[in-house]
Amino acid sequence: MAWRGALRVAAARLLRPGRRRGIASCVDPSAGLTEEQKEFQKVALDFAAKEMAPHMAEWDEKEIFPVETMRKAAQLGFGGIYVKPDVGGSGLSRLDTSIIFEALSTGCTSTTAYMSIHNMCVWMIDTFGNEEQRHRFCPSLCSMEKFASYCLTEPGSGSDAASLLTSAQRKGDTYVLNGSKAFISGGGDTDVYVVMCRTGGPGPKGISCLVLEKGTPGLSFGKKEKKVGWNSQPTRAVIFEDCVVPVGNRLGAEGQGFSIAMKGLNGGRINIASCSLGAAHASVLLAQEHLTVRKQFGEPLANNQYLRFGLAEMATRLVAARLMVRNAARALQEGREDAAVLCSMAKLFATDECFAICNQALQMHGGYGYLKDYAVQQFVRDIRVHQILEGTNEVMRMIVARNLLQG
Repeated sequence: MAWRGALRVAAARLLRPGRRRGIASCVDPSAGLTEEQKEFQKVALDFAAKEMAPHMAEWDEKEIFPVETMRKAAQLGFGGIYVKPDVGGSGLSRLDTSIIFEALSTGCTSTTAYMSIHNMCVWMIDTFGNEEQRHRFCPSLCSMEKFASYCLTEPGSGSDAASLLTSAQRKGDTYVLNGSKAFISGGGDTDVYVVMCRTGGPGPKGISCLVLEKGTPGLSFGKKEKKVGWNSQPTRAVIFEDCVVPVGNRLGAEGQGFSIAMKGLNGGRINIASCSLGAAHASVLLAQEHLTVRKQFGEPLANNQYLRFGLAEMATRLVAARLMVRNAARALQEGREDAAVLCSMAKLFATDECFAICNQALQMHGGYGYLKDYAVQQFVRDIRVHQILEGTNEVMRMIVARNLLQG
């Protein structure tokens, strides 16, 4: 396809940003990083260019869940990036993680977004599980021998997550689960399900977190959803019908589940914002390439001042979003009091701005941008949902406003 060559050019330029004039240097994603961070950024960019970008369109069109490619990524340490090394993780920081997901997303945003959710699930088990749970689940998840899904959203509780209805009734040394989860990334194809369920009364304090394995009697899945983007990862409902789970599969104490879910999402918001950065960066480079080679009215589009200014604004918004995401990642790593609200601000700003950047890049391609032969349309489709999941951007505004106005 025509776009593949352009995408490979863009990926190659990401690998050597300093060798191109102007835009490649001013949006250089390695600016301000340590030498070590530049090294694993280069590894991730190289993997994205060689193992993901050439297959991105096929995975989307045929709805392929690229298990073997992700397992190759896990061999580089990308299956448990911020998980402790004693259970197979890489033990890297939140900033390191953001850098890696941004880089991988230049090759396939949809696949990287699933990997970010998988990483969040493994971190939750590593952080809130006991030693037996950590060593039972994490090694095979870090190697991506097994894959994980995060189960919070329900048909009747999206943004109002604390009103979830999936119940887990204690019976001796087991819980009996009944209910369903909606829009679960990887649902049906993954092996481990981190499930928020109600073990107590109404509200957040009645929620606990259980880990279920595929094949558990009573666990089933809905039809595979047909989506606008994110087609390289399946999405299904997860259904529990008298599903018996050992008490030993509960993370933390009863009633701690909502807190665990929200702490997971703080990192998840940084991760998904980082995926948006990668898509936006690739789209800026694709737009720059198109403006340089496409001619209208006898001269390159790059000579048109309106388009030049538009490209400048796209690059500026990209860099601003990246700085905000990396600042929030540092705050989360340091355990700062304002970390959660900074993660919400970063997710809000980066996903909104990066979608606008990708959409503008499509516009600059004209009619070609609307063809599936050109990669820019897939970046637009794949990151649109980033403004909805991991907490809608409307909820992000609520979190920020509450922080500003609390007494």
